[in-house]
Amino acid sequence: MTLPPAARAVDPSARTDIAQQIRDAILGGEFAPHQRLIEADLSERFHATRAAVRTALLTLENEGLVERLPNRGARVRAISIEEAVEIVEVRAGLESLCARRAAERIDDDGIAVLRDLRARIEQAVASGDLVEYSRLNQDMDRQLRALSGHATAAQLLERLRAQSARHQFRLAFAPGRAAQSLPEHIAIIDAVIARDPDAAEAATRAHLAGIVAFLRSLA
Repeated sequence: MTLPPAARAVDPSARTDIAQQIRDAILGGEFAPHQRLIEADLSERFHATRAAVRTALLTLENEGLVERLPNRGARVRAISIEEAVEIVEVRAGLESLCARRAAERIDDDGIAVLRDLRARIEQAVASGDLVEYSRLNQDMDRQLRALSGHATAAQLLERLRAQSARHQFRLAFAPGRAAQSLPEHIAIIDAVIARDPDAAEAATRAHLAGIVAFLRSLA
């Protein structure tokens, strides 16, 4: 007997996949701020059921990427400069904690990974490859979160980064920003490699203070 669509079991991994696909489209700029997210269109685009799309939109609403308007459905939530500044200020506390913990916990394998990453970051800036530089910076952040072993901070940071991704992308390509941020990133890596928690925390806070200053200059 074939069950009707509503009665079929829904694979939880499929729901996660749809949410991730929509999330990637939002963060990649395929959907603009305030753009309506119509369930039927998303269902067709991502080859998913309306129920799966609805569940994915609820997930993204909880993450702060989507908002629902009365009688108008869902749309991409716009993040103001003021809110982006607040997000970075919160990140400063969490990322400095992760950097400190990473410096305390790092082993020889972790040091090897960060040294390789350090070299690739420098090469990306030297070659003017800002797309690669931005990608490597995100990789560095992920590595530090993993090395910290602080699961709660890592989860919170993932959500905060998703909300401010557009402003981070704009920041990465601002004229002269790479030359300014490169030594900041290197200072964080070097402090963690040196197993110096105080220096790792201070370097992280200094880097994020620079991001706050840039965002405020856009207001």
